[in-house]
Amino acid sequence: MGEAKGGRSAQLKHTGLRPGWTTGACATAAATAAYTALLTGDFPDPVTITLPRGQTPAFALSVEELAEGRATAGVVKDAGDDPDVTHGALVRVTVRRLPTGSGVVFRAGPGVGTVTLPGLPLDVGEPAINPVPRQMIREHLARVAAAHRGPGDVEVTVSVDHGEEIARSTWNPRLGILGGLSILGTTGVVVPYSCSAWIDSIRRGVDVARAAGHRHVAGCTGSTSEKTVVAEYGLPEIALLDMGDFAGAVLKYVRRHPVERLTVCGGFAKLSKLAAGHLDLHSARSQVDKPFLAQLARRGGADEALAAEVTAANTGLAALQVCQARNVPLGDLVAVAARDEALTVLRGAPVAVDVICIDRAGTVVGRSGVR
Repeated sequence: MGEAKGGRSAQLKHTGLRPGWTTGACATAAATAAYTALLTGDFPDPVTITLPRGQTPAFALSVEELAEGRATAGVVKDAGDDPDVTHGALVRVTVRRLPTGSGVVFRAGPGVGTVTLPGLPLDVGEPAINPVPRQMIREHLARVAAAHRGPGDVEVTVSVDHGEEIARSTWNPRLGILGGLSILGTTGVVVPYSCSAWIDSIRRGVDVARAAGHRHVAGCTGSTSEKTVVAEYGLPEIALLDMGDFAGAVLKYVRRHPVERLTVCGGFAKLSKLAAGHLDLHSARSQVDKPFLAQLARRGGADEALAAEVTAANTGLAALQVCQARNVPLGDLVAVAARDEALTVLRGAPVAVDVICIDRAGTVVGRSGVR
C-alpha cells in the first residue's frame, strides 16, 4: 500500500509509530478503482482517495477483475503499527451497473456482517458498512461518474476474505452483527494504540443494550469478570460491556446515554487504579498506587505496621492478601472508592453504580453496594 502524500509518518512523528488505514478507507479505494474500470476499462493502480481530514493516500490493488456490467477491485488493509485484527485482510469491492435512478445501493458480500439488532447507526437488515465509509464511497463514485460521464447508479458489494472468522475475535457477534466484519472508520486513519475501535464498540454495546430494553449493564475488564457478573446477576450477554482497560470510556458514554444501573467488575489491582482516580487501567498508562491502598487500609482499621506492609507489597494482590490475613476489608474499601470515583465521572447522571472486585480465580474479594 502506498504512502499518503506529504508523508503519513509525519502525523505521528512524536510517537515513532506508523499509522494505517481503516477498512472504510480500503473499501473506498477499492470501490473507486472498480467503478473507474467499469467506465473506462482500466484499473487505476495505485488508486488515490481523499480522506475526511484531507489526507490523500494511494492504495495498491491486489485484485482486478473486469466483466460485463461489473468490476471488482481488492486492497489489502495496512493497519500500520496498530495491533488491529483486520491488519492484512483483503477488502474486495464489486461495483455493478444498476438501472438509471437506482442511486448507490450497498450490499454485504462474504465476510461482511449484517445488522440484526436495533441500537446501531444502521437499520436492522442493513450491511454493516458504517455511515462515514458509505458517504466516502458515495462521494468518490460521484467524482468518478462526473469525470467519465457515468450515470452513478451502481450496486456496491463489499467483502472481506476470511471476514467471518476474523469477526469472531471482535464485538460484532455480541452487537448482533452477524456473518462477518464491520466496515469502519470516521477519519480513514488508524492511529496506533488509540484503541478507537474498541472504544467505539463499547459505545455501540451501550446503544444495543439500551435499544433492547436492558436497564442493567456491566462493564467488565475481561472474561473472568464477565462470568462473575453473570453468576451474580444473571445478565444476558448483550448487557455485558467488554471494557478492558477503558473504564473512562464506559463511564463517559453512560453519562451521556444513561442506564438505570451500571455494575463495574474487574480484577482488584485494576479497580484499585479506578479507585485512585485513573480512567485508563492499562499497565502502561497507570500503576497500582500502594500508598493509596495503605491509606484505605488505615480507614479499615489497619495499624501503621500493616499500612507499611501494604506500601511495601510487590503487587496490589499481595497488598490485598496481607490485609485479608488481618481481617482488614481492603477489597471492599477499594470497591467503594472505585464506585465513588465512577459516580464522580458520571456527574449526577441518573445511574446507580456498584463495583465488584475479584481475584485471578474469579473469587469476589470486594463489593461496594449500590449507590
